[in-house]
Amino acid sequence: MPRRLRPEGLDFVRTAPVRLVFATEMSAPPERVFRALAEDVPGWARWFPAVTSAQPLDGGAAREVRLRGGTRFRETVLAAEEPQVYAYRVDVTNAPGMGALVEEWRLAPAGAGTRVQWTFAADGSGAFRVVLRLARPGLGQSFRKAVTRLDRGLSG
Repeated sequence: MPRRLRPEGLDFVRTAPVRLVFATEMSAPPERVFRALAEDVPGWARWFPAVTSAQPLDGGAAREVRLRGGTRFRETVLAAEEPQVYAYRVDVTNAPGMGALVEEWRLAPAGAGTRVQWTFAADGSGAFRVVLRLARPGLGQSFRKAVTRLDRGLSG
C-alpha cells in the first residue's frame, strides 16, 4: 500500500537520524557521471543492480523508481547542480516503516576521474532504523558494484 513520507529538504542529508555514507572513485569525469545520474534516469536500471526501472516524471523534476523485490518510490529531485550534486527525496513508497528518505550523490574531481559520494539519509520506525543500520554492508556493496558498472558503461 503506497504511503506518503515526510517531505524533507536537502538539509536532511546532514540531520537525519540514520545517515549511511559511501564513497569511491571512478575513471569517468564528473560531467559524464552527472549526466548519467540526472539526465539518463532510465539508464539506472542498466548499472544499478537493485533498480529494475526508473522513469523521469514532470520534465525531470520527479522520478518513479522500482527495485528488485517490488519496492516502489515516487521521488522529487531536490538538487541537480551539474556537475557537483544530484539529490532526491522519496515522497511515496510501499516500503514499510519508512518515514523520510533523501539520497544525495556528490561528485568531485579526482585526477582525471570522479570521487562519488552517496549519502542515504533516512528516518522511520525503530525497527526500520535497526534494519537499515544492519543493511549498511549490503548497501555499501551495492553502491560499489553500481558505480563500477556505471564507470564501465561510461568508458565503453
